[in-house]
Amino acid sequence: MIAELFDRNLRWAAGRARVDPEYFRRLASQQGPEYLWIGCSDSRVPANEIVGLDPGELFVHRNVANLAPPQDANFLSVLQFAVEILKVRHIIVCGHYGCGGVRAAVSGERHGLIDHWLQPVSCLCRRDAAELRGILDFDARVNLVCERNVLAQVASLADNPFVRDAWDRGQPLSIHGWIYSIQDGLLRDLETTIENVEGRGGASPKAPRGRARRSRAG
Repeated sequence: MIAELFDRNLRWAAGRARVDPEYFRRLASQQGPEYLWIGCSDSRVPANEIVGLDPGELFVHRNVANLAPPQDANFLSVLQFAVEILKVRHIIVCGHYGCGGVRAAVSGERHGLIDHWLQPVSCLCRRDAAELRGILDFDARVNLVCERNVLAQVASLADNPFVRDAWDRGQPLSIHGWIYSIQDGLLRDLETTIENVEGRGGASPKAPRGRARRSRAG
């Protein structure tokens, strides 16, 4: 099975070069993406593909439940590199409906080590417990928490020192909250974009659900 992946890689590389002989030459040059994508590790949400961008055009960080934890060295290293070195202009937090990590947190059951990682989502669930209990459909309850989790991560990023330092320098940087539906392949904008320190109040984890619409980066 592993050898098959190498065979697939050979066919993929040959196909790319056949269609576009300059593809790998361009890709080997210094990357200059305008976007940092913070998404879920779910294999059904391929970041570049769903926004129609080539490798090198999107700087990607993925983890379970698309979190932006201020204590995680891996995430902070990616964020600092993207903001200070690559100087991305947009940070996109993209969750997805039916997220397994969010589902695990909403269930309230013990799953081991992942429970520690998902603590921010569990805190959201406890805070909104009365409202969530009123949603009888479990999938609908999970999807609401998926949206609110995105909003919470946007709010956390707006308070991050790397982001705030960039704004203080006058560096153009916007934070966006999106959510993806595996059911139809479309992105929804949760309408919580923050572009400066003054706009920080616009991202609240308890904000109403964003109007579903197809989104375009830019």
